[in-house]
Amino acid sequence: MTGGELTLGAVLARLEEREREIAAQAETTREQITQLTAQLDELGRAAEEVRITRKTLLALPDPQPPAPPALKLPDHPAYRQIMTVFTAADHPLRARQVCEAMDLEIAPNNVRLKLKRLADRRILAETEPGLFTRPRQQSPGIQP
Repeated sequence: MTGGELTLGAVLARLEEREREIAAQAETTREQITQLTAQLDELGRAAEEVRITRKTLLALPDPQPPAPPALKLPDHPAYRQIMTVFTAADHPLRARQVCEAMDLEIAPNNVRLKLKRLADRRILAETEPGLFTRPRQQSPGIQP
């Protein structure tokens, strides 16, 4: 045999070495597969939790906005009379006009104080100084 020729022992040694390399690569690949399988299982569990959460949230009723508290008029009967005037009015009123609508002796200062008190409680709105009206979004429940 010449120096370039391989002997049967050398070929077998190279094959054995190649077999060990392939076995090592296969073992590394199996370990990677095990790790990836664990990651895949974890992702599957997380996706299922998201699906359950979404299903639960969709099954909940739509939340209703809280009802605004009922507006409470002061106890004096004049306030009920004033509110009757504003219920019938289709435009903002001044204290003098409220007095006239209630057939009162003209005492706008006294009525103006009551109108201001109603505006402070948000039962009426003062659109400009001395001019009062019912708010646009009047609560349906004004309690006497």
